[in-house]
This record gives sequence, structure tokens and C-alpha cells, in this order.
Amino acid sequence: MLEKVQFPGAQALVIGPAGENLVRFACLENNYWRSAGRTGMGAVMGSKKLKAIVFHGRAQCPVADEDLLRQCVSDIRAKAKDNKGVEAYQRYGTPVMVALMNSVRAFPTRYWSEGMFSQWEKVSGDYLRANYEVKSRACPRCLLACGKLTTVKDGPRRGLQVEGPEYETIYSFGGLCCIDNMDEILHLNDLCDRLGLDTITTGNLIALTMEATEQGKLKEQIRYGDAEAAARLVKQIAFRQGLGDVLAEGIVRASRELGMQDVAVHVKGLEPAGYDPRVLKGMALGYATSARGACHLRATFYKAELSGIIDPDTIEGKAELYCDWEDRLTIFNTMIFCVFFRDLIQWEDLIPVVKATTGLELSRDELRRKANDIITLTRLFNWENGFRRKDDALPKRLLTEPVKPSGKQISEEQFNRMLDDYYRIRGWDEEGKPVNFRL
Repeated sequence: MLEKVQFPGAQALVIGPAGENLVRFACLENNYWRSAGRTGMGAVMGSKKLKAIVFHGRAQCPVADEDLLRQCVSDIRAKAKDNKGVEAYQRYGTPVMVALMNSVRAFPTRYWSEGMFSQWEKVSGDYLRANYEVKSRACPRCLLACGKLTTVKDGPRRGLQVEGPEYETIYSFGGLCCIDNMDEILHLNDLCDRLGLDTITTGNLIALTMEATEQGKLKEQIRYGDAEAAARLVKQIAFRQGLGDVLAEGIVRASRELGMQDVAVHVKGLEPAGYDPRVLKGMALGYATSARGACHLRATFYKAELSGIIDPDTIEGKAELYCDWEDRLTIFNTMIFCVFFRDLIQWEDLIPVVKATTGLELSRDELRRKANDIITLTRLFNWENGFRRKDDALPKRLLTEPVKPSGKQISEEQFNRMLDDYYRIRGWDEEGKPVNFRL
């Protein structure tokens, strides 16, 4: 189609039936396999009757110092050599996290009641490599090649091909829904891609439905581990049919309709990623303070806690380190860097990259101030739209119910201590309102 309009090399950003039907967590699809999954941007395009945006052209963005930029790239590549994190991405992609998260008992399972999936080895990165045809795929010129093109080799799903599944899809359909068949997780991944649905939210909502069945609050019998029922529900959500029409309204409205408000896990209407904040307590702060809800990408702080930079149970000083990570990743976002380069691009690497691309000679402190300005401006937008400290909170269930089997939990006192520290560091008052802010 793109070649017919004589734009070879053009790329399209498209929505699927879920976006057309205004499912509140419909996503955008691009480059065939890639998804901009969270917060329902597909529904926004659908509301405008906009099916796709096609991009084409040959213009390049000028940089301030090409020679310095080449040297920065060379230095980053040198740091990547023999780096164990890089090797893990190249070999497994994000499914490498399945084994790790289960080992620390922070893999959300059975709709946030447990931290370890008894069948996790059947949905792990090693299982994928051993039982499927897996080929690495990379974004243009990227050395990580974290994408994995997976093909089912036999059985009823033989020939099914998906770029993935990513860790978050495995956690949401595998852990939360207790589905231990990787073929079926790949099928669910493929359905979501074709229909234009965010896999994190979709998996969370289906798991909530399974929990509602367990509690006798649902006439339909959608049991944990039932991949066929899950696939049927995915389609119903995208086309707003039956129970799917209820779930298509998102976690806040759906949980109210199902009578599951006290069980539903979300922050500001967005479900967390696959890192239990009762174990990784820095993620509790990250989920709560993220401007768009329970986002794990604002700081990717799970890496700091899992790699031993700071103990997951530590409360003292956690907000300070979290802010440092959030500031650096905020600069990443302004530069359009992939967050998976966080180990390779530290502050000392960012300084010359910023100079090479923009011509600005900024110190670490100056970069952090700019990051804080960005975060605070975003906060001001939310404040003007009614968000307050009460919205920067974990669901009560995660503050009162320990995760099984470890018994790990985070108390309200621990959480509020981190939140107070965060507000202070950001220059906000006790309610989270920015004070004396000037650009």
C-alpha cells in the first residue's frame, strides 16, 4: 500500500479494531511488531476517526558536533563489550527477567496475591530458546538486539510468529492469569497486536475477571489458567461484546461494575508492570509518583534494586537515589534514548552526548535541574487537573496484604516516608504541590 503511493521506506502508525471501538487501553502499532502500549492512545486516535499516520522523508536532524558524537557512540560501544546486561538482552531479550523475578519472589502471580509462579520455568527465557525458533531483531543500528522473533515449531499453533513475547506480556498473561503454556501466551500476544490492545492492561483485566470468578462475583466461569477463555475475552474486549464491553472501559470502571474495587490493583487508573512493590519498595514510590499512573519506565528503578545498588527493603535514602535515576531517565526521554541503555549511559556519558547533539555544555547538576523542571511542570499540569497527594498512592490492598509465599510487605508508614522525601527533594510541599517554581 505504501509503495502504491510511491513512498518507499515510509512507515505507518496504526490503530486496530480496539482503537476504532474506543477501548480505553487501545494502543498504537508500528513497524509491524512494535506497540506503543500504555494509556490508550489508540482510543484517542479512534475518537478522531484517525486510522493511521504515515511518515516518510529523508531529512536528518542536524547535530552540533558530529565528531564528538561519533566519539560518544564509540565510547558507549566500548562499554557494551563484555557487559553482562548487554549479553543478556542479546541472548534472551526481556524474558530474561522471568527467572530473576521469580527468584526474588516479586513476579506478580494469581492477580497480585503471590510473588512466584510455580510453573515459571515453562514461560522463561531459557524455555523459549530451547523450544522455539528464536531470532534476534534490533532497532536500526542498535547493539542490544533485544527483540526476539519467535516462531512456534509444532503443535496447534505451529507457524505462529511473534516478536516477543516481552517480559511484561509473560507476567500479565503467564503470571497474573496463571497460564503456563507458552504457545498460548504467544497466541494472546498475537491477538493483542492484531487487535491493538495493550498486553499489560489486558492481562491485568482478564486476571481480575478470573479472580472475580473465584470470589463468586461473576456468572461467567473464567478460571485461572484457562487460555481459551482468555483468548475469547481478548476478542470480546476489542469488539466490545458481552463482558468485554465492561472490561473495555478500563480498570476503574470495570472493577466498580464487577464489585472488585477493593481487589483491583492500579495507580491513577493504570496497572503496574511486573515488579511487585511489596518486595521492590522503590517501585512503590515509582508507581505512585509517576504522572501517568503505575509506570515502571520513568526510572526503571527495579534495576537499581535487583542489581544490588540499593537493598530492596531499604527506606532511608531510597527517594534520593530514585530521584537521581528518574532525573537521568528524564534526560533520556528528552534525547529519545532507549531506557535499556541506562547501564551504558551514566551522567558522565550524558554530558558529552548533550554537548555533541545540542551544543549545550551542561554539568550534571545543571542537567538534573532541567530534569526536575520537566518533572515539576508535568506535576503542575496534573495539579491543575485535580491530582493531589491522595492520588500518589498504592492501592490499599498492596499496603495491607503481604505477598505470598515470602510474606513481604510495605507499610503505609514506610511508603509515606519515601513520598515525603520525594516531595522535599523535588521542591514540592507536603501535599505534593510545587512551590516557588520558576523556569
